[in-house]
Amino acid sequence: MVAGWEWDDTLFEGSAAYYRRGRLPYAPGLADLLAGVLRPDGLGRLLDVGCGPGILALDLAHLFEEVVGVDPDRGMIAEAGREARRRGAAGKARWVRARAEELPAGLGRFGVATFGQSFHWMDRERVAATVRAMLLPGGALVHISDLKTGPRNVDGLPHPAVPGPAVGELVRHYLGPVRRAGRGVLPQGTPGDEAAILARAGFRGPQRHVVPGGQPLERCADDVVAEVFSMSFSAPHLFGPRRDAFEADLRRLLRHSSGSGRFSDRLPGTEVFVWGKDAAQP
Repeated sequence: MVAGWEWDDTLFEGSAAYYRRGRLPYAPGLADLLAGVLRPDGLGRLLDVGCGPGILALDLAHLFEEVVGVDPDRGMIAEAGREARRRGAAGKARWVRARAEELPAGLGRFGVATFGQSFHWMDRERVAATVRAMLLPGGALVHISDLKTGPRNVDGLPHPAVPGPAVGELVRHYLGPVRRAGRGVLPQGTPGDEAAILARAGFRGPQRHVVPGGQPLERCADDVVAEVFSMSFSAPHLFGPRRDAFEADLRRLLRHSSGSGRFSDRLPGTEVFVWGKDAAQP
């Protein structure tokens, strides 16, 4: 966790309803990659830490007998439950509202634990040690994130790119120049270097894999608005009574950027780090 910043339960307040629509999906082939690397037999258990609305857990549910998603946000847990029911996966999915720091929370042992762009919000040293203890011998911790490659080229696609820099400037106009996060701020952003933390916790590895991105994607203005409100630094509650004014300005900006109201994008690649717990380790 970042020095000088404390987690609070407003971090993603109001974002859950926008998350699934707004966030770009992981690159296609992620589940197949993990099936090949982890070789699950369909009988094991998956723990998804910081599960949000269940995107990763439900995409991987067919590889396991049971998936357990943990997230502190009430709205995210509710969305995950609704999506599991919609997919007919409610019988093998369990959703627990808790912070990662509250683990093990009586949840038992697991063969695989996943962190999908969530580890940076946690007390990482503590959570890494706890999750390692929750893994069965020979288990794996999988850290998954978008591959950071800079702006994605939309040359040859039918619509203009989402005007990301202009959207960011509009957010700063409303919320100030310092990145917001819950009731606090993150002047330096979220931390990295999770590799050193996981190594210190006793994990071996990692194996690095990349699922290629670049697939063309068409988005509408509603998708872009949902993406903005799905982010911690522009969560709906941060705008207070100016939320409607911000959304109106955002939609004006998007209309100005694309007369058709459509935008082209490309899926980012997905970066996967697989950390192992040796079979001989306790």
